[in-house]
Amino acid sequence: MALPKTRTSRVNTHARRSQWKATAVDLATVTTPEGKTVRIPQRLAQAVRKGYISA
Repeated sequence: MALPKTRTSRVNTHARRSQWKATAVDLATVTTPEGKTVRIPQRLAQAVRKGYISA
């Protein structure tokens, strides 16, 4: 049978959230079809090389 959830105090909530850390994005150096060299996120590198998006 389901039980009611217990309340989490504000102190515990903030302490848990403060441990979260964002990771930096890996940048790749890519040459665009126009000949410019740009640093962009690795996940977009192939699209920039092919000219699908401009950077």
